[in-house]
Amino acid sequence: MIRGLYTAAAGMIAEQRKHDTVTNNIANLNTTGFKQVNAISRSFPEMLIALTNGDPGQKKTIGKLNSGVMAEEDPSLNVQGNLLETKNDFDFAIASDIQEAGLDFEGSGMAFNADGERVFQKQIFFTLQNESGETRYTRSGNFTASDTGELITPAGFKVVGLNGEPIQLSNPTTGQTLSQFTVTADGRFTDSATGKPLLDAAGREVGMMLSRVDNPNRLVREGSGVYRISADEEGTVTALADDANGRNIELGQLVDNHQVALRQGYVEGSNVDAAQSMIDMNTALRAYEANQKVIQYYDRSLDKAVNEVGRV
Repeated sequence: MIRGLYTAAAGMIAEQRKHDTVTNNIANLNTTGFKQVNAISRSFPEMLIALTNGDPGQKKTIGKLNSGVMAEEDPSLNVQGNLLETKNDFDFAIASDIQEAGLDFEGSGMAFNADGERVFQKQIFFTLQNESGETRYTRSGNFTASDTGELITPAGFKVVGLNGEPIQLSNPTTGQTLSQFTVTADGRFTDSATGKPLLDAAGREVGMMLSRVDNPNRLVREGSGVYRISADEEGTVTALADDANGRNIELGQLVDNHQVALRQGYVEGSNVDAAQSMIDMNTALRAYEANQKVIQYYDRSLDKAVNEVGRV
């Protein structure tokens, strides 16, 4: 009987975590670059139940028993969100659809290779630098300019350029910060007034560094739409640097037949499915209530066993 209490309690904990995950998705329906999170539950290992009657030689196998479920992980749904036009020069959105030969990625951004192994679609992220100089990643492209003319996120993270340094939106000759600039589909900055490329102090063209993450589920969420990669997974992240012709072969393709393209004046909206989230939230609530009633049933049974049967 007590085993049933633990099983029902484990179910309540798992459903509560699922409910919290779904409500967090709903709360971020309008958050730029937010990726839907799915709660994955898995059963505990099965146990083989046997009756021995005190004599090991008289063991009788009863069968297998499962002792409940657990909320194992919360993977993100790393698929493209809708591009929303803002007409703000400091807003950027990444449009990416990286296909691989022999793989057919479904709506979840996952496919199976010839060996039956799961393969996740590679995704592109903006490259950031935190206050400690550590590399971070985001899909939220609603940037702004700091007092020193650096391109930063609302949380103060610096946006990294092709030279590996924070992007400086200022003229190296005059020191004035550009108020109007144009960014091409391959991430290069030009002065809207003169049409000339923006150069850094070393005379190199200023461009936005984008990073390709081979398995986005390996990214660790830090909040505010910012991710990091663990040290042992750093090899799965590749910076899209320039090729010999000064242009990355993966960047700047047409939207209808592109690998990666950058859009200025747009932001990527959340990819949360509002209707499905409401269904999932109600499903989790009903399952929680069902487990709660099981615990109440066991509580009444134990009450009878202690207070009524015990007096006989």
